[in-house]
Amino acid sequence: MGKKVVVLGTGGTIAGRSERGSDNVGYKAGQVGVQSLLQDIAPLQAALQGRDLVAEQVAQVDSKDMGFAVWAALAQRSAQHLQDDDVEAVLITHGTDTLEETAFFLEQVLPPALLQAKPLVLTCAMRPASALTPDGPQNVLDAVAVALDSAARGVLVVCAGAVHSARLVQKSHTYRVDAFDSGDAGPVAVVEEGRVRWFGVPAAVAPPRALDVQVLASAVWPRVEIVMNYVGASGAIVRSLAKADATVPPLRGLVVAGTGNGTLHVDLEAALLEAQQQGVQVVRASRCARGQVVAGEATAALPHSQGLPPVKARIALMLQLMA
Repeated sequence: MGKKVVVLGTGGTIAGRSERGSDNVGYKAGQVGVQSLLQDIAPLQAALQGRDLVAEQVAQVDSKDMGFAVWAALAQRSAQHLQDDDVEAVLITHGTDTLEETAFFLEQVLPPALLQAKPLVLTCAMRPASALTPDGPQNVLDAVAVALDSAARGVLVVCAGAVHSARLVQKSHTYRVDAFDSGDAGPVAVVEEGRVRWFGVPAAVAPPRALDVQVLASAVWPRVEIVMNYVGASGAIVRSLAKADATVPPLRGLVVAGTGNGTLHVDLEAALLEAQQQGVQVVRASRCARGQVVAGEATAALPHSQGLPPVKARIALMLQLMA
């Protein structure tokens, strides 16, 4: 058994502050250091059950501004701590806006052997630390309970008492504290008074191709964009994105958020097929909140996203191109 729990801070609403305690919207994210954040949670020491707490500030950003450099640093620090025999689990405090993307990215790039042995748990808050009733402290306590549960493994997300898998979790509400959802499957567990009740423990998902997390910081991240289908959608935006421009890297991939079962307006589809013929890899997903693209003969020339929503399909495609 390990002797330490490591918490990596990245900022976000959980570390945010506003001038008034009643203001849960007009705050500035990433203002409280992770060490101070944890010190203010009085029951945390008891929740750790004798384990030492190690806090490390990896970044201090609003997660809407999350970038590849922070991702690379998170992957490297997570891997290093998970390899440490004295570390029992790693937690990450993160903003809610892009948490689902970071969780999926880490699941894809970290060695499966590490994730099968120890959990990596991300948590967050919808209210800033300065709120009259902040939700961050309870989310941290719940995340610790999950991290120390013997059944926990892989990359998990904990928010509002629910435990989600990295592959399925999505932010589904703009304001409520229970802002996350796992679609048709639902959460894998809930936390009740510090105890985890599992519905089904997810196995760590092996990445499609091996990537060395140590070289991510210097890697060239391929440019992959997302477009959407809608009434009257044309191919103009696709042709504009694919056009050579000296001010941005060349377009390497496109994910299209189709309507329904990945359906596409005839003009948009034609432009996507043109881009594909020019060497741009195209993946078809759905803009629907639930379900996934069911493979069929329609638009078979454009491969579907294997059940991933558009933002996660983009990450998978980027990593595929990098590998």
